[in-house]
Amino acid sequence: MHAVATMKPDVSRVPAPLASLVGASKRYGKVLALDNVDLQVRAGEVLAVLGPNGAGKTTAISLLLGLLQTDGGSAELFGIAPKKLPARRRIGAMLQTAAVPEALTVGELIALFRSYYPNPYSVAKCAALAGVEEILGHRYGKLSGGQQRRAQFALALIGNPEILFLDEPTTGLDIQAREILWKTIRKLVAEGCAVVLTTHYLEEAEALADRVCVLARGRIVAEGSVAAIRARVSQRRIRCISSIPSKTILCWPHVRSVVHDGEHIEIVTDAAESVVRRLLDADATLSELEVRRAGLAEAFVEITKDIAAAAA
Repeated sequence: MHAVATMKPDVSRVPAPLASLVGASKRYGKVLALDNVDLQVRAGEVLAVLGPNGAGKTTAISLLLGLLQTDGGSAELFGIAPKKLPARRRIGAMLQTAAVPEALTVGELIALFRSYYPNPYSVAKCAALAGVEEILGHRYGKLSGGQQRRAQFALALIGNPEILFLDEPTTGLDIQAREILWKTIRKLVAEGCAVVLTTHYLEEAEALADRVCVLARGRIVAEGSVAAIRARVSQRRIRCISSIPSKTILCWPHVRSVVHDGEHIEIVTDAAESVVRRLLDADATLSELEVRRAGLAEAFVEITKDIAAAAA
């Protein structure tokens, strides 16, 4: 009888996460804001941390940044405590609020922040990445809200970070500024930077994220690729041109809603195949038929709705 050799994975070749929460918990008085959360941030990916208000997103980011300390479990940046200077010099952060000297110009602020880091970008390169070239000479306190957000993005970038934390980064930005930010995020990730993104704009997470973590009531309730999160929901959208009255379709089994979009109708259903068959049987003139899986927004609503219902 011969022994059968088995191959074990070489764990030494699996790259260590750049940042992690392990069994992390955090309380604010009697409120358990984060409950035994495990989270990893890997090089070269966008991790979108999503959840309703009060889900624990900001708490999780604050633990990773060293702004808060865990009450249970641990938080690490590059294998050390997040509040330690060697770790902080390797990250950039754009939070929802920023306290910077308002009397300085954007260019002066970038130069000041540049002096804090061992391997920063040049002011010119940072300004180009953030799209702030035309406001370098403007005083920060005189900028509009959207311009201040762009300047804050530049300050988050200047240190040439290995991890970039972005908390609601496109709030207040116009379409052009948002496109610049998205383009820069994709460029940095392609070069190996990790990005941790929190956003209420789910189309933004769907466009940018490699991996999604959904928090609800302080716990992770879903995690995986955008495709994997979407696949958790059976809901489909059927779009077509049909002569069948909307009221009639709405009475069919498994049809959740029917909405007109110009000459098209959009049908939301959790049994797309049966509804499509019924449409084809009932309308010989049916045209421009299209069936789409639920987007990240629909999946997010379904996942968090189930959690809220279970808690109730």
